[in-house]
Amino acid sequence: MSDENPELRLPPTVQILASVPGTTIPENAVAKTVLITLPGGDAGSPPHRHSGPAFGYVVKGEMIFELEGEPQRVIKAGETFWEPGADVIHYQGANNLPDGETAYLATILSAPGQPVLTVVSPEELEARRDRRAPRL
Repeated sequence: MSDENPELRLPPTVQILASVPGTTIPENAVAKTVLITLPGGDAGSPPHRHSGPAFGYVVKGEMIFELEGEPQRVIKAGETFWEPGADVIHYQGANNLPDGETAYLATILSAPGQPVLTVVSPEELEARRDRRAPRL
């Protein structure tokens, strides 16, 4: 996720942290930026989806991040994450630190009138079990 436009010249104090080409954004999207703060060991939200893409940045701590079809990974303070939204399930956004707080920002481009997230039912999780990457 880097900017590959060699013609783009930014001042030395500006750093592009993530870039996602070809992003699908819902028509008339509403941009919502949220700050999520999790105490040590917190599992975060249950499996859910967003109606549009989400871009995020870990402000402090470490987050366990897992999207449908991708292995879980740890994102540390100063790193970014991306999820396409729509039909993709976001399984985890948990605090990886047992005793330390983790905080991250997410900007979500939602379809109008849609909540920031929609929890996925246990029945749907079971039906889509084959789409989840093997876990350690």
